[in-house]
Amino acid sequence: MSHRLIVVAALVAALLTAPAAFALKVHVRVEGKERTIFGPTASLIDVTTPRANALPENALDALESASVLGEFYYHVTLSSFGPYVDQVGRYAAAGQTGWVFKVNGASPPVGADQVRLAAGDTVLWYWAQFGVAGGPKTLVLSKVGKAPCYRVLAQDDNGNLSPALGAVLHVGKRTVKTQGSTQAAVGCVGPHRGLLVRATLAGAVRSNAVA
Repeated sequence: MSHRLIVVAALVAALLTAPAAFALKVHVRVEGKERTIFGPTASLIDVTTPRANALPENALDALESASVLGEFYYHVTLSSFGPYVDQVGRYAAAGQTGWVFKVNGASPPVGADQVRLAAGDTVLWYWAQFGVAGGPKTLVLSKVGKAPCYRVLAQDDNGNLSPALGAVLHVGKRTVKTQGSTQAAVGCVGPHRGLLVRATLAGAVRSNAVA
């Protein structure tokens, strides 16, 4: 066998034995300081691991994959605790504000590159302002029954849910206050063909969007 054929055979063998890039389907949403940056409905996207020797399909990869699809900028700096996302879009972390993430509603106690994802997980990256009580709660919006009514819950860093009392629903240019003083935060928005519904509450991160 000629030297050229040996080289070609070796390249083919390397390609056949090299691990194939594997895309994991994960729900991703990125909430900025003033607006949603990516995936208002928590889009299901393919997440891959572009870095060598990295934990497969982790929460940092979810941000990378979303940035490619959404064409938005983010920046990572290396710290003593590992990679740290210090900017997404136009806003850089400063003082008591910065970028944090949740996986399936909870804030992991480790860096984003150390949180391995499973198919169907939900990853939320968001701008947060920290105070004495910690970071803000994130809002979770869901539809109630067949009528155009929606429930708003507030989720803490441990993933615990409670009624987001006082939350406001937004549909197009209309706003609807939710009702309930102790057990519910529900509002009905009426017909809204083609428009998505969102929820906001002072001091909390805006909700996902629901049809």
